[in-house]
Amino acid sequence: MTTHEDTMSTVITNIATLVTNDPSLGDNSPLGLVRDAAVVIDGDRIAWTGESSKAPATDNRVDAGGRTVLPGFVDSHSHLVFAGDRTEEFNARMSGRRYSAGGIRTTVAATRAATDGQLEANLTRFLAEALRQGTTTFETKSGYGLTVQDEARALRVAAAHTEEVTYLGAHIVAPEYAEDPAAYVELVTGEMLDACAPHARWIDVFCEKGAFDGDQARAILTAGKARGLHPRIHANQLSHGPGVQLAVELDAASADHCTHLTDADVDALANGSTVATLLPGAEFSTRAEWPDARRLLDAGVTVALSTDCNPGSSFTSSVPFCVALAVRDMGMTPDEAVWSATAGGAAALRRTDIGRLTPGARADLTLLDAPSHVHLAYRPGVPLVAGVWRNGTRVV
Repeated sequence: MTTHEDTMSTVITNIATLVTNDPSLGDNSPLGLVRDAAVVIDGDRIAWTGESSKAPATDNRVDAGGRTVLPGFVDSHSHLVFAGDRTEEFNARMSGRRYSAGGIRTTVAATRAATDGQLEANLTRFLAEALRQGTTTFETKSGYGLTVQDEARALRVAAAHTEEVTYLGAHIVAPEYAEDPAAYVELVTGEMLDACAPHARWIDVFCEKGAFDGDQARAILTAGKARGLHPRIHANQLSHGPGVQLAVELDAASADHCTHLTDADVDALANGSTVATLLPGAEFSTRAEWPDARRLLDAGVTVALSTDCNPGSSFTSSVPFCVALAVRDMGMTPDEAVWSATAGGAAALRRTDIGRLTPGARADLTLLDAPSHVHLAYRPGVPLVAGVWRNGTRVV
């Protein structure tokens, strides 16, 4: 039964800068910036955006106090169903040891030993942390169970909290199959897929030396597509490889990391519909080479920014931090980084209802205690998020 309260309308007014991500609005830039703006929420949707003086009458009014409003961040790549941490590994790596895919096994052992309740408590703690920093939509993956039972339960836990759930049985070869990776691929594409497909929207694979090669990755993603799961792929993170080309070939929603690219890789992304999702938290946390966002953007590639929040190589849930890194170290402008963390993330999830603030979009908004979105990069590390609305309800 719908109550009156469910359909109450609210205007947020006195907004110094409103980021709509609609280039037909405001300054006609990709961010569609409207100055001295207002936005109207009706139920769980955006009903109106425009200049504050032209805002229609509503049931409620919120004064933004000359602050910035932008779409809630869309974190399209995270690994939040896990137990334990890898403090010792991080400490050792910061003393000179490079990251390799094998470190995942430590988290696999801890995750298998955890109860469902412990996994869910951990997940909700990180979701609350991300929400306080303006993230209103997140994708998360399995990948730390690597057995039929543990992968399926990870996805069940995740699906209770987000619709963007990814089956990543192909994170690494399970320790039990170290001597027979072909048998593990058979498990991932057979019994494990059968158990996991009902709980997921996406299928992912870590296509990398030390994980899965191009042929294995193709077999895994193709099997997932046959079961109705759409591909995404960990591609070209640690070295050059076939991941990006495979992503475009299979119409993957996103190729994630994209650190080591050939000109052919960039051309493939520019001519396909696969989004390049960049994850600067991983490079920051591993002292690795930064992805060249400028090269991708100049070629016309759609770029998303995400946290890659995971306990091994990028233990941050902060999209604002990743925005600042992208501007400082990856050649992005502040406008490009903000777009990539909102509309870009939505594109990486093939969603049109989020990542923008235009009539009909979901009412997911972040209020910054700053007069401009540029402050996300200009004031790195400062907790600027002063309010968050998700589905039309203020939650922060």
